Amino acid sequence: MSILYLVPTPIGNLEDITLRAIKVLGSVDLVLAEDTRKSGNLLKHLQINKPIHSHHKFNEHRTVEALVERIRGGTSMALVTDAGTPGISDPGFLLVRACIGQGVKVESLPGPTAFIPALVNSGIPCDRFVFEGFLPQKKGRMKRLKELSTETRTMVFYESPFRLLKTLVQLSDHFGGERKGSISRELTKIHEETVRGKLAELIQYFGKGTVKGEIVLVVEGGRRTEN
Repeated sequence: MSILYLVPTPIGNLEDITLRAIKVLGSVDLVLAEDTRKSGNLLKHLQINKPIHSHHKFNEHRTVEALVERIRGGTSMALVTDAGTPGISDPGFLLVRACIGQGVKVESLPGPTAFIPALVNSGIPCDRFVFEGFLPQKKGRMKRLKELSTETRTMVFYESPFRLLKTLVQLSDHFGGERKGSISRELTKIHEETVRGKLAELIQYFGKGTVKGEIVLVVEGGRRTEN
């Protein structure tokens, strides 16, 4: 059957893999991986022996068409990324779009993604939120921050530990230092940490030393004005 599976993988703790994900990974003909070494270690841990091909942001544009043709020819594939759900700030969208355009069935499994536990654990309203992923590093960054300064929904960002302090300062400049935020890092891992407070307080906390780990930043939306 022509099918592409999108298989979420643990963001840290390997026990977060689902039974269904294990079953799918063991049944497909080929696994597409962002980093074949990391995914190879996961498959080895799960005692699954399958061919693994590299599929990442540097080659996905030129390999998508060939992959779709292989799936249409009967090769079942599972797409995984280094951690979390494919397509969420990771490769996946281009292949999914191409498969849909060619009538290939796409099935996405539920599973781990970093921003959901960070959001619900933040103590900031999560009934309405906007996921921003990574802010533009250079071009368009200030424009996007200015646009978000009027956002009333809770905002969720991914950020590098090397840019975290800079981002917090810029958010404080645009939103005000009194705006509430929450920073979760190393989710599901040994050194998991969540720090909550005003942006000004978070700047002070994370300005004391080196920051490590994968980071999710949750920021309170602005006040809604009544019409």
